[in-house]
Amino acid sequence: MAIAQKQLLSLQQKLSPQQIQMIKLLELPTVQLEQRIKQEIEENIVLEEEEHAADEENQPQEISVEEYLREDDTPSYKSRLNNFSRDDKQRPVYLTEGRSLQEYLLEQLGYRDLTERDRRLAGYLVGSIDEDGYLRRDLESVADDIAFTLGIETTADELERLLAVIHELEPAGVGARNLQECLLLQMNQQPLNTRARRLARRILTSHFDEFVKKHYERLIARLQITEEDFREAIAEIRRLSPKPGNLYAEGGTNTTPYIIPDFLLDYQDGRFQLSLNSYNVPEVRVNRRYVEMIRDMVQPDGKVREADREALQFVKSKIDSAKWFISAIKQRHDTLMRTMQTILDYQQEYFRTGDQSKLRPMILKDIADRTGLDVSTISRVVNSKYVQTQFGIILLKSLFSEAMQTSSGEEVSSYEIKNLLQKCIDEEDKRRPLTDEILMNMLNDRGYCIARRTVAKYREMLGIPVARLRKQI
Repeated sequence: MAIAQKQLLSLQQKLSPQQIQMIKLLELPTVQLEQRIKQEIEENIVLEEEEHAADEENQPQEISVEEYLREDDTPSYKSRLNNFSRDDKQRPVYLTEGRSLQEYLLEQLGYRDLTERDRRLAGYLVGSIDEDGYLRRDLESVADDIAFTLGIETTADELERLLAVIHELEPAGVGARNLQECLLLQMNQQPLNTRARRLARRILTSHFDEFVKKHYERLIARLQITEEDFREAIAEIRRLSPKPGNLYAEGGTNTTPYIIPDFLLDYQDGRFQLSLNSYNVPEVRVNRRYVEMIRDMVQPDGKVREADREALQFVKSKIDSAKWFISAIKQRHDTLMRTMQTILDYQQEYFRTGDQSKLRPMILKDIADRTGLDVSTISRVVNSKYVQTQFGIILLKSLFSEAMQTSSGEEVSSYEIKNLLQKCIDEEDKRRPLTDEILMNMLNDRGYCIARRTVAKYREMLGIPVARLRKQI
């Protein structure tokens, strides 16, 4: 086969480095944007943080010498505190976290009469316990890990003996391998001095599966007790903690989610005021010193000396990179504000009251058509972004919902149907919870054309279990 050359015309789409940088910045929330800007300042010597001059009104007023002399003569001992000496040094205050659950357990093990081998094995078991207090690994695998890491040959039976010691520690139920064992460990540390507690222990020991699946009528018949006795036993079980590790509040990890909103929306006197939250986001600029450096390197005839050529190329590339970054930050600001203003105009009734039933059906394409941006751009804007309103901090993604049609042809948001579904379940008889089919019929009677599988989907999105698991005695 002969080798031949030929020309081929093709159309390809490629993103420039600036476009890629803009896309990445667009996805970042406010907290990560602050870190990204500081990282860019560290990597690019040309970029610097812009310092804002203090407002004139915040500047201290100048006092003339004559005005100062007219002040009352105040003794020096009244104008300062004398409860320190010159040798005193200001010492920093260090903020430290409390002990973790594992440290608390190891401290308790220190009071036990254990050999050095048992102490090391028990310490390894404690280190394998999760933050919620469970040991979710089988003892055979733990024994293999101990042989590799500590070089100690052990068996599952020996670890079982040491795990029983851990089960006696506080908080009650720690080191359990499943929910049943966790609840029984807590029950065993309580005195069985009432009929309700003895019945609760019997349910957890012999009828745990029926209890979890809420087969209450079957349990009452099998135990041959009254509903009142069964209700008291269930109340005792509900006093137990399914996650004993959470009872130790001093622990090291902080799981409280702190949300910093990306947009600030103020509503006063019937008017909205939208702004971008840039409180901790530093403003950057190109350092003029490097621009002057380039001018000094260029000779009057426009040529550059050979010794300065490499330095000039380096500084010029850094300045171009800095300009690209500043331009991407500004473009991000404009895109975010443009998109959020469009969402605000689209959902004005909701932002006035905060009532989710006022939410209009809205998808990404609706906002993309109004802004003239691509759907993927709108998706990046609303992803992981929050807006602070007068009724709370709202995730932008939660404002988007699919449209549902009523029997009269009117389009309503899926949030309206979810709220109605939640209301129907809240008002149901807990002894006879409503099934998904009954809920579907109730919604259809009110004019919402919805299928049973859609009811099940919305119920799961609301975090509501099936009817059998909602049953109460």
